[in-house]
Amino acid sequence: MGCVLAAMLYISAGTLHFVKPEPYLKIMPPYIPWHALLVQLSGLCEIVGGLGLLIAGTRRASAWGLIALLIAVFPANVYMATHPMEAGAISIAPAVRWGRLPIQGLLILWLWWCTKRREV
Repeated sequence: MGCVLAAMLYISAGTLHFVKPEPYLKIMPPYIPWHALLVQLSGLCEIVGGLGLLIAGTRRASAWGLIALLIAVFPANVYMATHPMEAGAISIAPAVRWGRLPIQGLLILWLWWCTKRREV
């Protein structure tokens, strides 16, 4: 059940990259190029990874791929926490902005758990 919930989370989050890309574009640090392409690519990876969590034969690789993605997007979360005005996050409480950073670790642990599970 935990892998199914993770799959739903990543499929939904990935879909938002295409439906409402603006928040993702705003939190991209300026030193990273190709914002629109990377937002779409990360959304696609979340969707594919989420779908892969639902298939026993691809679950482990999908979980590791999503872990790599969480590590790759971490600079965007740091940028949002440290530059809320530029990132369009000034209305988000500092505790929430900074709280996202350790949540990334919890999401990684959840996906790591999915690498160990054989059932959905």
